Amino acid sequence: MSDNSRAERAAFLGVERSLTGRRWAARLADERTALAIAQRHGLPEPVARLLAARDVDLDAVPDFLDPTLRRFLPDPSHLKDMDVAVARLAHAVQGGERIVVFGDYDVDGATSSALLLRFFRAVGGNIGVYIPDRRKEGYGPNTAALLKLKAEGAAVVVTVDCGVTAFEPLAEARRAGLDTIVIDHHMAEISLPDAVAVVDPNRIDDESPHKQMAAVGVAFLLAIGVNRKLREAGWYASAGRSEPDLRQWLDLVALGTVCDVVPLTGVNRALVRQGLKVMAERRNIGLAALADVARLKEAPGAYHLGFLLGPRVNAGGRVGQADLGARLLSSDDPHEVGALALRLDEFNAERRAIERDVLDQAISRVEGLYGPDRGGMPAALVVESEGWHVGVIGIVASRLVERYGRPAFVIGLDGDLGKGSGRSVRGVDLGAAVIAARQAGLLVNGGGHAMAAGLTVTRDALPGLTRFLDERIAPQLGAAPPVRELGIDAALSPGAASRELVDMIERVGPFGAGNALPRFVLTNARVSYAQTVGEGHVRCTLIGAERGRVDAIAFRANQTALGPALLDPARPVLHFAGALRIDRFGGRETVRLQIDDAAAGAGAVLA
Repeated sequence: MSDNSRAERAAFLGVERSLTGRRWAARLADERTALAIAQRHGLPEPVARLLAARDVDLDAVPDFLDPTLRRFLPDPSHLKDMDVAVARLAHAVQGGERIVVFGDYDVDGATSSALLLRFFRAVGGNIGVYIPDRRKEGYGPNTAALLKLKAEGAAVVVTVDCGVTAFEPLAEARRAGLDTIVIDHHMAEISLPDAVAVVDPNRIDDESPHKQMAAVGVAFLLAIGVNRKLREAGWYASAGRSEPDLRQWLDLVALGTVCDVVPLTGVNRALVRQGLKVMAERRNIGLAALADVARLKEAPGAYHLGFLLGPRVNAGGRVGQADLGARLLSSDDPHEVGALALRLDEFNAERRAIERDVLDQAISRVEGLYGPDRGGMPAALVVESEGWHVGVIGIVASRLVERYGRPAFVIGLDGDLGKGSGRSVRGVDLGAAVIAARQAGLLVNGGGHAMAAGLTVTRDALPGLTRFLDERIAPQLGAAPPVRELGIDAALSPGAASRELVDMIERVGPFGAGNALPRFVLTNARVSYAQTVGEGHVRCTLIGAERGRVDAIAFRANQTALGPALLDPARPVLHFAGALRIDRFGGRETVRLQIDDAAAGAGAVLA
């Protein structure tokens, strides 16, 4: 059950308002299901509670704990236009025609571009890549770039993570004799752009059950389809070329899938689980170099992809050079990838500084308009300002969603035009709302998917857009709870937080959108040692009444009431909520609680 669920849930341990002002909500609605899972599959009760809370069917538990591609990966041909796209690209490979991948500048676009570049290079294709500049060209295909590619000899352009609403540019490309193939996952309209093929599980006329795939997942299916077509045509045998093992590129699929925040369920879950195994082998030297500059010393998990590697890949498109991420991920030159990884790390530091400044301004605007209490806020927050860097507005929108519990749009104005990025909460389809606003004449351009969207708007249209989004989203949002909620899976005594339990919990992963990171409460514990580290973080040790002991850390704790409570010399007895992880520092492996919150209380029922 998602933290954003609007269903009524019991306050976990009776905590209606924690130290950070949140209500603790039980993720598990039916204790009997958890008990049945534990008994049939011989699982510890805390793990069974995780599965039951995530609506895993009793018979589906083995497949959930061990998601394989054989079980979950669909046949590419089930997607509309896939066979048309496959045939055109196979023909281009065999005929030596120039193929250019036109990618988005975010992680999903960079990984999709690098995946197809590596694939077509491996099968002998004449392949290139083009990533537009975020500030100069904006999102998606543009006429000038497509005509330039045509003039330089491109016969086929494959758009990845963009293109499904690029009507005018693709029409101009068709008139110029350039074949285009759209590989996208964003929400489509009834009409489709003028292209050879439009492959998108979110086409209105496509009945695919895999509508939650990231673009890189759709690109992987395209590679499978083209590979199969070339094999059937005898391409590998006639050319004396080895057929590539497509599994080697699952690390790229995992990175793009996690970072695009699509639900980690079904095929996405299988792709990420298998992709993490490939990534741990460090075959992609660009990813390995990026992990090194990010000081990643352990086998990567979804957390590392989302918070260490992804932001660095994104940094080139946000504040640096748009094509750096795709170049890093597709290069086999050790010297080049080392230099690119360092540049992306530097750009990421610059991005963080810009982001902090814009976030502070956005929070001031929101609370200046509505006050810190959410009671008077609209269903969708829309904030704008002159000069906000368009490379960070999406991240800032995400931070506003976390802070205020509702969809948010952040718009950077430049003269009469504003470019905006929105992020949503579960249950609110932001992409559909933006498309509706564009069809109503309120936007110059816009599109997206359920959880994220982008738009271009004139300054004069902003008041009407704000009203439209509020009216459209309010019924989906429903009655917001009086305080923010923190989803809790189970309560444990500190002594029960063992390495063996954490190993079992990790089998329920990878965690992210659609499979929330498990959160436990260590009950009736006190801080035995605490110190401030880094930028307002608190590192501490928790001890329980029965002498159980757990290392812990609370990030940015000094920005809330959590920090002073952890540093309180009186050492009060508290319940501590957070995620259990294995800390692999200095060659040692210990269990660590990443503290999200704390509350006073009693009456815990331990799992």
